[in-house]
Amino acid sequence: MKNYKILIIALVTFTILSCKNESNETVTEHIRSEEIKQNMKKKEVVYQVFTRLFGNTNTTNKPWGTLEENGVGKFNDFTDKALNEIKDLGVTHIWYTGVPHHDVITDYTEFGISNDDPDIVKGRAGSPYAVKDYYNVNPDLAVNVENRLQEFEALIERSHKAGLKVIIDIVPNHVARNYQSLTNPEGTSDFGAEDDKTKTYDVNNNFYYNPGEAFVVPEWKHGYQPLGGEQHPMADSKFEEIPAKWTGNGSRASQPDINDWYETVKVNYGVSPEGRKDFDELPNGFENEDYKKHYEFWKDKTVPSSWVKFKDIALYWTEKGVDGFRYDMAEMVPVEFWSYMNSHVKMENPEAFLLAEVYNPSLYRDYIKRGKMDYLYDKVQLYDTLKHVMQGHGSTDNIPPILADLGDIEHHMLHFLENHDEQRIASPDFAGSAAKGKPAMVVSATSSTAPTMIYFGQEFGEPGAEDLGFGDPTRTSIFDYGSVPSQVRWVNDKKFDGGQSTEAEKDLRDFYKRLLNFTINSSALMGDYQDIQHYNHQHTEWYNDKVLSFVRWSDDEKLIIISNFNAENTYGFELQLPEDLVEKLKLEDGEYKVKDQLYKSYSSTLKVENGKAEVRIDIKPLESFILKIEK
Repeated sequence: MKNYKILIIALVTFTILSCKNESNETVTEHIRSEEIKQNMKKKEVVYQVFTRLFGNTNTTNKPWGTLEENGVGKFNDFTDKALNEIKDLGVTHIWYTGVPHHDVITDYTEFGISNDDPDIVKGRAGSPYAVKDYYNVNPDLAVNVENRLQEFEALIERSHKAGLKVIIDIVPNHVARNYQSLTNPEGTSDFGAEDDKTKTYDVNNNFYYNPGEAFVVPEWKHGYQPLGGEQHPMADSKFEEIPAKWTGNGSRASQPDINDWYETVKVNYGVSPEGRKDFDELPNGFENEDYKKHYEFWKDKTVPSSWVKFKDIALYWTEKGVDGFRYDMAEMVPVEFWSYMNSHVKMENPEAFLLAEVYNPSLYRDYIKRGKMDYLYDKVQLYDTLKHVMQGHGSTDNIPPILADLGDIEHHMLHFLENHDEQRIASPDFAGSAAKGKPAMVVSATSSTAPTMIYFGQEFGEPGAEDLGFGDPTRTSIFDYGSVPSQVRWVNDKKFDGGQSTEAEKDLRDFYKRLLNFTINSSALMGDYQDIQHYNHQHTEWYNDKVLSFVRWSDDEKLIIISNFNAENTYGFELQLPEDLVEKLKLEDGEYKVKDQLYKSYSSTLKVENGKAEVRIDIKPLESFILKIEK
């Protein structure tokens, strides 16, 4: 869904990048109330894994290769050993990406599954965000296709046994053009099954239509051909859809453009083409109510058909033991639906982990407070700014104002440096080196109480260099069959022990393991925060904007965190703590030992005198310290 994301990001990038505090007078701090502290748990870490790639050890990686040529990973590859290794990395939740049955160009007709047309499928393995059947799972992932649902249920059970909670995708904004469920539970029906197709819009139609017009396959441009131009009986630039439906990104054209989400159709949530909402809206002040009140609000309301269908889907998977959902492009769906959907999920599982893609910062609070989302991606602000710093042309001084701007919702803004949509850190178009991600990862994982997310292969420095067909190098393709070289080396013929990993890969994974395990066991990281960046610019010689420092603390743990983003220079200086912070930390005059918690090899002395404090720091290129103040 890159085109829409690029548009949203372009609209807000100038504002975000200018969020640096020009007056340089505001101190960023998040001081938590006792009630909040008591209700907060330890930090959570999400491991996103692209399910079909994880266990595939076939290294052919032929562009546009078939399943038989390039291989495919299976649910069963996630053995007890594999899951325990992921858990031991410091992970609390595993997001299995690409589980719901989406379009694929592999023939499963012997199992009663209809073939999918290459003219409306991106790649050969298909987009996981063009879901064809929400009540079953991707047949590619099963050893026995007939038992594919049971194989996934067994994976849920194994994940829970390993101490991991399970997240899967739900994509409410759109479905595959050829949506057809083979396993609808009793009382449910397919999207569009009861639609009045003579109307462009009806509140209870699941789709929008162009009556009297047939869908026309996009005009292929820029040398693109489905399946790379390979001959295929269904690749004939035709797909029967009468009347034509609106496309997933909102295009109303009966012939969408090649850059549209032509493989999907837009779901109607009771919003007319003119923008009228044909459903009840939440009363003023309801943003302050909990999910139980939201659930009660909707109990006696008539809601559009699509709302009920997606609610039923979420509850179906919740009943099967899924612990949470990642919602694709949530901001393209009315916030009232999310109030309805999420309150129903929370009534079944109050601990459900609900994560959403929202890229417009002006909508963050609406989707968190009124939509009852637990977490949103902190993409447009923190991720984009960290990326600029990692690339060498951004300033760390831009980071504290972002954290200040999000201070009231910081716990809800999930941090990441990689996911399936973003370039790999080690790719030449991003940073060109996985090591440049290390200081950013420390900042991402320790600067807030929000969950941290990493993408499988990130811990090995995977560069995503393979050209597998539809997907672009620099990102690990989500559209094609293939394998991930660094992952293959760690899987090591299904031993899951890193037996073929390079020394650099082992060292990087060790760094991630140390960092993530520290974060999930630290009380300070669920406590208070104060920026000391501006103060040190004013009071510390040699301090510069390639270094970032802040302090985190709780009643029983006090941390000074500092990262050097410079890949070439070592810095040495006396880091200063202001008087107000010394008072909050309850530090009396005297000397305190501080010791790094990542590698335990660096220590220094914090000297407190007349209410002020300083500590000698000597920090190497791309090094970070999490310094614990010892009593």
